Amino acid sequence: MVQPNKKRKKAGRKAALVVLTDQEQQILESWINAGKTEKRYAERAKIILAAASGKATKTIARAMKTRTARVSKWRKRFVKARMAGLVDTPRKGRKGLYGPETEQRILKQLDQPPPEGYGSWTGSLLAKVLKDVGKDHIWKVLRRRGIHLQRKRSWCVSTDPQFTAKAADIVGLYLDPPENAIVLCIDEKPGIQALERAQGWLRLPNGKAITGFNHEYKRNGTTTLFGALEVATGLVKAGHYRRKRRREFLHFMNETIENYSGQEIHAILDNLATHKPKNDAWARRHPNVHFHYTPTHASWLNQIECWFSILTRSALRGVSFTSPAEVCVAIDKFITVYNQTASPFEWTKSTVHPVGFKKYYANLCK
Repeated sequence: MVQPNKKRKKAGRKAALVVLTDQEQQILESWINAGKTEKRYAERAKIILAAASGKATKTIARAMKTRTARVSKWRKRFVKARMAGLVDTPRKGRKGLYGPETEQRILKQLDQPPPEGYGSWTGSLLAKVLKDVGKDHIWKVLRRRGIHLQRKRSWCVSTDPQFTAKAADIVGLYLDPPENAIVLCIDEKPGIQALERAQGWLRLPNGKAITGFNHEYKRNGTTTLFGALEVATGLVKAGHYRRKRRREFLHFMNETIENYSGQEIHAILDNLATHKPKNDAWARRHPNVHFHYTPTHASWLNQIECWFSILTRSALRGVSFTSPAEVCVAIDKFITVYNQTASPFEWTKSTVHPVGFKKYYANLCK
């Protein structure tokens, strides 16, 4: 009698053999031990380490409470591509809603004037005009391009036909002053207001306390500050006046040059009319004083402007004053403290253009 054929049981496929190098062993162990490792990578590291120890795929799957196919998948991928095989393969993902042409449409629209009644573009206004582009995508494009719709730039171009000669003269005084001569940067800061604000501590509902001042203030008059910065040392001399006429300017000059009796003085000034002599009487009495004027709209070449900025930030901004006299006292106290550790500004600008723009202040002084 012929025996019916019995279906033979298929032999299971042999699991991929995993053999680790010392470096791979260390990396996989670090994945498991590191507290910041993502769970998926820690799990794959455990699978490969268990496989390298000789454990079967089913045994690893039972121990880790996962599917056998999952363990088999990472064993095969590791054997084929080593450590790179444990990284997720890139996926296509969802097709983008907007293409490159949409970005060009947004940028092209920005070159057009905004609709009637609006002074500038906004993200919502662009979305309204383009109709089929969401404002979130518009802001995404603008951020990627570094475009700030509400940011405004300003500049001041010097129209002085002698800009090059005047700028070179002043920069030359900074970098290579005449021997045994004093170089002074002189200017006035008019209209410094004595603003009286309500200041103190404010208790918040959550129990915290903050210090600040009320937005309302009282105007108690103004004062004008004349300042002279000694380029070689950084020392500052100041004078307080109610006005900024030529008589106040000459009075401050007389007070300043008294400290340099018999020395040659080079004074750097801007083009204010009170700085320019109407006659040569004062100049004839002081032949050792030489005036150097900055080009038109280029007062930023004068280093005293840097010090005025330091004064404002350090002693005037946000402070309450009941009178101009209090402002003068505060300025004098700051100058006393400042001169104790004063140091000269360092000129670092390699090229000077006839544009008095804010960015030139950044490299003007250190």
